[in-house]
Amino acid sequence: MTGSAPAKQEGLGAYVAVTAAYWAFMLTDGALRMLVLLHFHTLGFSPVQLAYLFVLYEIAGMVTNLSAGWIAARFGLTSTLYAGLGIQVLALLALAQLDPGWAVGMSVAFVMLVQGASGVAKDLAKMSSKSAVKLLAPTENGGLFRWVAILTGSKNAVKGFGFLLGAAMLATLGFVPAILIMAAVLAVILVAVLFAMPPGLPKGRKAAKFSEVFSKSPNVNWLSAARVFLFGARDVWFVVGIPIYFYAVLSDGTEEGNRAAFFMIGTFMAGWIILYGAVQAAAPRLMRASSRPESELIGAARGWALTLAAVPAVLTVAALISPEPQTWLTVLLVVGLLAFGAIFAVNSSLHSYLILAFTKAERVTMDVGFYYMANAAGRLLGTVLSGLTYQVGGLALMLGTAAVMVAASAIASGRLNEEKVEEVPV
Repeated sequence: MTGSAPAKQEGLGAYVAVTAAYWAFMLTDGALRMLVLLHFHTLGFSPVQLAYLFVLYEIAGMVTNLSAGWIAARFGLTSTLYAGLGIQVLALLALAQLDPGWAVGMSVAFVMLVQGASGVAKDLAKMSSKSAVKLLAPTENGGLFRWVAILTGSKNAVKGFGFLLGAAMLATLGFVPAILIMAAVLAVILVAVLFAMPPGLPKGRKAAKFSEVFSKSPNVNWLSAARVFLFGARDVWFVVGIPIYFYAVLSDGTEEGNRAAFFMIGTFMAGWIILYGAVQAAAPRLMRASSRPESELIGAARGWALTLAAVPAVLTVAALISPEPQTWLTVLLVVGLLAFGAIFAVNSSLHSYLILAFTKAERVTMDVGFYYMANAAGRLLGTVLSGLTYQVGGLALMLGTAAVMVAASAIASGRLNEEKVEEVPV
């Protein structure tokens, strides 16, 4: 990594501002996910229709991550943050205009478009914070891994609180008031960062070409492939199937029953994300990263993925034994998915470190953008399969698909080459 200590100190204030704004963004992102999912489920949308609502969000994420890497390299890291916050405010205001009297097809199309804009916003904002870590983190004693873990862990913990916030706001305030409140809060934050952003982050380089976003590094490409299957395995149950299963188990169909189910589902989803974030933040310590060579950390990626694959495999067997909802199955799902979250967090944190270890400082936004494009591709794949597998084959098919996808991630992780890790000078 290049750059002097004074430059890093100058950039620290900007990094803190970018990260704080990103936290606020992720709080609303998590809340919006639960608001949309639960609100439209109560309106009678099927699992496949619910999945459609999030498809454009993930497609937009794929396109945006490639573009955001170039935009950040060309115009500077703060530009992606400003654009992301602004687009999210507009998307929330647009969603508040949804008319309950519209036909289902028109409602689905409208929400898909708004969610697509929200997906663009999220990945523009994410680019600034994730790329800033590579440029500003200390490298001695596992410093890069530690900073990456803290950022990703805290972000997911905040998003977890957003899931709970969204469910609570839907139950107490209603859909439209909740959306408008979130838009107002983000608008205030956008104005604040526009006028108070400290200097220190790179301003961009005029000669950056869009073709540079496609990586020529085998390590970056194999890691991106592993990321596709890892996040596909998570979202195949997380996006639609499990929330709808829990709703069927917890709600009696009355308004009071729906409200109670919203709180319980929101609490579980929030707890899962918060656990995920906490383990992510602790991953460097759990893996003793400061005392291990990078070659060992690369090799650990495959082993952790294989361990993760065992969890949905066991849950698949349980779902086959009990095709109908039962108390013991629900309890096992809760425990098993929490275990999945903890192991998944180590996998995810390790990936987030490796992408920054593999890339060079001069093309960090390009490689990070390509990597998160793969992340979005996995989420898209998981989102589509979540509604489809649950509707066609229930829990067993959904969870079995997750197990296969994690195994594919392990295979891709096994192709990483330790000899090609960039040694980052202190």
